[in-house]
Amino acid sequence: MKTISVSGKTIEEALENGLTQLDVNREQVNYVEIQSPTKGFLGLFSKPAILEITVKPDPFKEAKTFLEDVLKSMNVTLTVTIEKHKSQEATFDIQGKDVGVIIGKRGQTLESLQYLTNLAANRHSSKYVRITLDAENYRERRQQTLENLALRLAHKAKKTKRKVVLEPMQAKERKLIHQTLQKDRAIETTSDGKEPHRHVIIAPKVR
Repeated sequence: MKTISVSGKTIEEALENGLTQLDVNREQVNYVEIQSPTKGFLGLFSKPAILEITVKPDPFKEAKTFLEDVLKSMNVTLTVTIEKHKSQEATFDIQGKDVGVIIGKRGQTLESLQYLTNLAANRHSSKYVRITLDAENYRERRQQTLENLALRLAHKAKKTKRKVVLEPMQAKERKLIHQTLQKDRAIETTSDGKEPHRHVIIAPKVR
């Protein structure tokens, strides 16, 4: 974190001097008043305002550095690109020949890295930021796979008139299964079991 000392006739003037010197805006800094401005008799022995201004760390840059260090320690060849969507949200796109390693089985490694990256991003941030990790469009491909799976197994449940039990999934993947089939009035979906073995059951409705 970069810190400088600046002075001015007033607090505001000192702050503006610091912002200009650092080339940042007010929201990007914290400051401490080291000396309050005073006016001496007939302008003699007056004291300027002195501030110590510190640039707030960019949570996205901090998170990117953290993630790159983790990937380096994993001895994988990958690059990380920040794709900002909103001021408090961003997607980090990971690409490279070893991308399969950081996705892991059913995306579990990617989810763990995302959790740790968000912790790193919010370590010094005054406002909560949210980071999504993606790896060569894995999340969109996974969503399409789950939607197709849900439709196929729902058809099977209706055809055989027997319930179908899916493999254990993360909460947001179970939610996607439920959402995909919620308009199908011929079947019903429920979740059963305890984490990490909680799974979705697709069953034909009894008429």
